[in-house]
Amino acid sequence: MNIVVIILITLGILLLLLGAIGLLRFPDFYARMHAAGKADTLGTLLLVSGLAFYNGFSITSAKIIFIAVFIFLTSPTATHAIARAALKNKVTHWTKDGQ
Repeated sequence: MNIVVIILITLGILLLLLGAIGLLRFPDFYARMHAAGKADTLGTLLLVSGLAFYNGFSITSAKIIFIAVFIFLTSPTATHAIARAALKNKVTHWTKDGQ
């Protein structure tokens, strides 16, 4: 069981790190939102799942699983809403020639 916990937490931390690198490296708002939305949702889900497995079967684990489900449902919705608001406010896309 400890191996599963170590794998889940390590993968979660790596995905969160990759999402942070994507925020720094990508050229425009929409690419950064994509990196943040995908990596943060899955990274947080893996990290919180690892914590739930580490805790065993208890009421605390049920609460942690509830948090994971809440994050899984709300994070992509929030990312979509922010990207849609940026599109409506005419935030420009990145182009190779800079125009």
